[in-house]
Amino acid sequence: MIYTYLDTPLGPLLLAGDEAGLKTINFQHGTAAMGPAPGWDVAGAFPAHPLARALRQLNEYFEGRRRRFDLALAPAGTPFQQRVWRALREIPYGETISYAELARRIGEPRAVRAVGAANGRNPLPVVVPCHRVIGSDGALTGFRGGVHLKAGLLDLERRGLGATSLQAPA
Repeated sequence: MIYTYLDTPLGPLLLAGDEAGLKTINFQHGTAAMGPAPGWDVAGAFPAHPLARALRQLNEYFEGRRRRFDLALAPAGTPFQQRVWRALREIPYGETISYAELARRIGEPRAVRAVGAANGRNPLPVVVPCHRVIGSDGALTGFRGGVHLKAGLLDLERRGLGATSLQAPA
């Protein structure tokens, strides 16, 4: 596994992956911040490391020039979590849906809590856009790293669409 860091307008990100694909993205602020695990190698030590494409596409996203990611992804998760994460990738840029709608989209309308838990365990935020899932009342709820990051990502996307900016909750 190799890793690198990326500075973004919302703070630094840790990215890690291997030849199978990108495995984790982690915001480096907040209670969920993590560092590289023992045995991980710094990507910069490899001339054409597998994370180079992810770095480029994430930079394009934060600059407002990318709306969809085209990356090899290899997140570890249960079959149910994988279904939820695949469905997250289908939520269009700048749009939001509720947890209940996400549960309906995967064919599990009664599994709203399980869908919320899988959404919260998404190891690839931004690329697998769990930030686009909100409460049924429109409230920004739960985001590993803080709701302010969720609001920041949604605001970035709405500005990219030329829409009115979303105010972060107090």
